[in-house]
Amino acid sequence: MATRFGSFRDFYPFYLSEHANRISRRLHFIGSCGVIALLATALVQRNAWWLPAALACGYGFAWVGHFFFEKNRPATFRHPFYSLAGDWVMFVDILRGRVRL
Repeated sequence: MATRFGSFRDFYPFYLSEHANRISRRLHFIGSCGVIALLATALVQRNAWWLPAALACGYGFAWVGHFFFEKNRPATFRHPFYSLAGDWVMFVDILRGRVRL
């Protein structure tokens, strides 16, 4: 049964605990960088066909991290909106040095 969270502030520590493996965090970071690059490509080329590639890149790298390194089920399945926000907050926290890569 999925745990209920009253706010993103309550969810984020759980999210980080689901990303304890360093390789998994690195894969998430690479996937997020790929998403940014593919979204930029879609905008520059004015071609929406790059958008499915952005989704596949982001989720593909993240899910490999979960299934093969974390050995857990991605939070996306239980908390899709908080999880998406968590991906980007963790990305920024990695850039700021708050989360180790």
